[in-house]
Amino acid sequence: MDQDPLRLARLFGGGLLLAATLVAAGMWVAGVGPRALVLVGALWALYGLYSAFLDGLVEPLIEGATSLLENIGLTRAGGGYSSIETLAAQGNLEAAATAYLERARAGRGDPEALVRRALLLSGPLQAPAQAALELESFREARRLDAESDLRIGAALARLYEGPLSEPGRAMVELRRLIDRYPGARNARLLRRELDVLRDERFGPPAR
Repeated sequence: MDQDPLRLARLFGGGLLLAATLVAAGMWVAGVGPRALVLVGALWALYGLYSAFLDGLVEPLIEGATSLLENIGLTRAGGGYSSIETLAAQGNLEAAATAYLERARAGRGDPEALVRRALLLSGPLQAPAQAALELESFREARRLDAESDLRIGAALARLYEGPLSEPGRAMVELRRLIDRYPGARNARLLRRELDVLRDERFGPPAR
């Protein structure tokens, strides 16, 4: 299923451009000549601005709002992480990491808690290899839904790309997520990250 929230807007803009281009072509056939060509060029320029507006402003706003709503829903459903975050803010990082691990293992599992623990382990606690191992083990031991799999996979890709310095494994993980969830809300961002890693490792594609 296509989950691109701007799909209809893109189709609408493309349809208008097609109709206007056909009109301009009819004008050219009718002998209007250069004016029709100027009109076609202006229409394509406007469509470029329209696409840039959707990709550069509207889409990031939608993704940000969605992420905020997801976090609000997660806080209400799971009781939040404020007490654990307070421990971390007070400098009790080991205690906070342990509390996140307990949350991650409780009940049917809490992938968000494990991702937050991974941030502590890979950052101030300087244990990125342990963070990656825990994320991998969590994923292998459970049947994750799409959202949880994307969260765990994205966290692993960041670990491989950053503190573990294994860009090849990061690329493999990003490719897996893209292939498995091509219509995911953040698939476009995953593709961009994969392209950046590929260019850094192999150079930009030949033109």
